[in-house]
Amino acid sequence: MRSGTPPVLQLVGICKYFPGVAANEDVSLTIRSGEIHALLGENGAGKSTLMNIVTGIYQPDGGEMILDGYGVAFSSPQEAIRAGIGMVHQHFRLVSAFTVAENIHLGWSDTPRHIPAGVLEAHTRELGERFGMPLDPAARVEDLSAGEQQRVEIVRVLARKARLLILDEPTAVLTPAEANDLFRALRAFRAEGNAVIIITHKLDEVMEASDRVTILRGGRNVGTWATKDCSPQMLAATMVGREIVRQDLRVRAPDAVPRSAKPVMSLRHVSVRDGRGVETLSDVSLDLMGEEIFGVAGVAGSGQRELTELLTGLRAPDRGDVLLEGKALPADAVAVARAGVGHIPQDRLQSALVPSLGVTDNMALREYDRAPIGGNGLYHAGAALRLAQDIATVAGVKIPDYSMPVRNLSGGNQQRLVARREMRIASKVLVAAYPSRGLDIGAIATLHRYFAQLRDEGRALVIVSEDLEELLNLSDRIGVLFHGRIMGVLDAAQADVERLGLMMGGRTEERGAQ
Repeated sequence: MRSGTPPVLQLVGICKYFPGVAANEDVSLTIRSGEIHALLGENGAGKSTLMNIVTGIYQPDGGEMILDGYGVAFSSPQEAIRAGIGMVHQHFRLVSAFTVAENIHLGWSDTPRHIPAGVLEAHTRELGERFGMPLDPAARVEDLSAGEQQRVEIVRVLARKARLLILDEPTAVLTPAEANDLFRALRAFRAEGNAVIIITHKLDEVMEASDRVTILRGGRNVGTWATKDCSPQMLAATMVGREIVRQDLRVRAPDAVPRSAKPVMSLRHVSVRDGRGVETLSDVSLDLMGEEIFGVAGVAGSGQRELTELLTGLRAPDRGDVLLEGKALPADAVAVARAGVGHIPQDRLQSALVPSLGVTDNMALREYDRAPIGGNGLYHAGAALRLAQDIATVAGVKIPDYSMPVRNLSGGNQQRLVARREMRIASKVLVAAYPSRGLDIGAIATLHRYFAQLRDEGRALVIVSEDLEELLNLSDRIGVLFHGRIMGVLDAAQADVERLGLMMGGRTEERGAQ
């Protein structure tokens, strides 16, 4: 920032209150031009609320917002974007049935009322090239990967001349290659004198990509530092107010249940085809043992989603068999859940929760038809509320109003509630797809301890993750998927990141490309 140039954004004493909760309390923050500023904090620390105030979704209950040296107040996101502030949310806000070009231009005042599709697509292609984020203008959003959808969201914001770009958990659903592409584009955006705020829990990314970092705890700003003066350990301890001790969770408790000799769940020569007839899983055979954590590694799109859907009754195999304790597993998610299989899905808002329903209703989804909540056509609201309170207490989530829509909670708190709800019903198997996404470092450590406890009590766990260190620290065995095939299953004690990375790319130490 040039001497004498005012900051892009200053927040002075910002306060925001919800019933029973002080989401932000006297928060001050300065964002300079030409910087990437990381915003850290535990789930529920007030990060998203603060940025929703900046972008006009919420209005503050106290404090002042100053943009380019002038006081401002936004009553809507449209006003914020006209002032040069744009936000890409953790859950994308695109119209899935529309093309990329249609989404880019939707609601944009600069778009002529009547414009040929070819011109719209050419302009979209030009925008993508200008911002270093190539796009396929004619592709439908529903057919894009998460990384490609995020590019559409970012270009949509930048095309409207945003000078301050806010990204909420931008790499939560990206592959490492997509994350690298994103940060390359953000550095180019910064080099033009613009500013970026990143809300994230990934400390390695903070250290690599940001210039300064601010930490919120309990709705308050506890400090801002130059990133070069920080370490991941210092940031983690400041976020949660205590030192995070890393444990090797493969070490079993002295009273742990011995490993079973027979598999709890098995796949026998299973293959799956998608709607286009493309084989997404090919001749997969696996045995999942009780009293173990089985990790699944692989680059995005290698068949992880199809595998978890098979194991949880959401999909039937096109060929082969899925067995639970030696019996055929029905393609019926309700029946599979009743049989003792819990599921933490990849997309919590689309697959695990009903966003518009209250917290209580969402926590009762798995048990509404059985005592003490239901059965015989009855529904006991008091019992449902007590269940939701029990789950929230164990998950460490503070709920000001159990009837409020679950979408009003932070993404991390939604994930914690889903995880605890599914652990309750997982009497035999828990299938967890990317369970740490959106969680702060303290919540991840707690979740991992819960997984180890379930294993020691005799349950089988399947953990899908793109974080190889997470899999190596948690798993007893790790299976690697590549283009829908199992490249191999390794004992985690003998595995390392390099060996797993080779297998994820279709190679092993013994043979070349597959």
